Amino acid sequence: MAPPRAYWKGSLKLSLVSCPVALYPASTSVEKTRFHMINTETGNRLKQQMVDEGTGEVVEKDQKGRGYEVRKGKYVEIEKDELEAVQIESTHTIEIDSFVPAEEIDKRYLNNPYYIAPEGKAGIDAFAVIRDAMKDKDRVALARIVLSNREHVIAIEPLGKGLLATTLRYPYELREPDDYFDGIKSPKISKDMVELAGHILDTKAAHFDPSKFKDDYETALKALVKRKAAGKSIKVAEPEEKSDNVVSLMDALKQSLEGKKSGKSAPRRAPAARGRGRSAKKAHRSSARARKAS
Repeated sequence: MAPPRAYWKGSLKLSLVSCPVALYPASTSVEKTRFHMINTETGNRLKQQMVDEGTGEVVEKDQKGRGYEVRKGKYVEIEKDELEAVQIESTHTIEIDSFVPAEEIDKRYLNNPYYIAPEGKAGIDAFAVIRDAMKDKDRVALARIVLSNREHVIAIEPLGKGLLATTLRYPYELREPDDYFDGIKSPKISKDMVELAGHILDTKAAHFDPSKFKDDYETALKALVKRKAAGKSIKVAEPEEKSDNVVSLMDALKQSLEGKKSGKSAPRRAPAARGRGRSAKKAHRSSARARKAS
């Protein structure tokens, strides 16, 4: 198996101590089911083109540029060399600025995770010293890195033999919670209700285990694609009718707790396919593909 390809290479620097490292994305979407846009009449894949908003004409590659909208419909063009002039100098260095307690990092700031590993044998001692010092002090490093011409703040922490780096959002990228929470009323909730809810929480107590995460929608998508590719029919499920029964909050809590105690739980259903069949149109598409194949 070929070694993974590094997303970024450079140096990890702590004061006068530095070592060569490589950055690898810690997450992937390769296994997710993806769809392409196709012509439903011919079955051919579609290609996207850039079109001038004013003239409607297709724009060639050498005519494309970057522009910032200063007012409605008015753009100032930014040249490539002008962008390069403002690039940050720390392009190939992860500069550690400080160490903070992990519990102080607001989870809303966490963005994309990466693995940091030593690059080659040179500097592996320095890498291990920085990693183990963070383990001993139970601290997370805050550093700066340039990715895709943008400077990011990253949180670095030990993970096994390597390091886990997570890019952090800037404050201007977060929305204020008050805009969403200020309108929430504060009803009077009885102590009995809270205690009942607490008992339900106890029945669902567990430990964090991502191996138990099941993507039911992805499983259903794969099954759908497999059946279609095999030429099998797809049965579109009818939408469920919503119950009009009104149950008081206290009754709902009691019934939930009783159901958990007896070991009963509502069965999980795979996501239903949406939409209605269009048999006539599908038949027309199939005949078009058949003509193409012949």
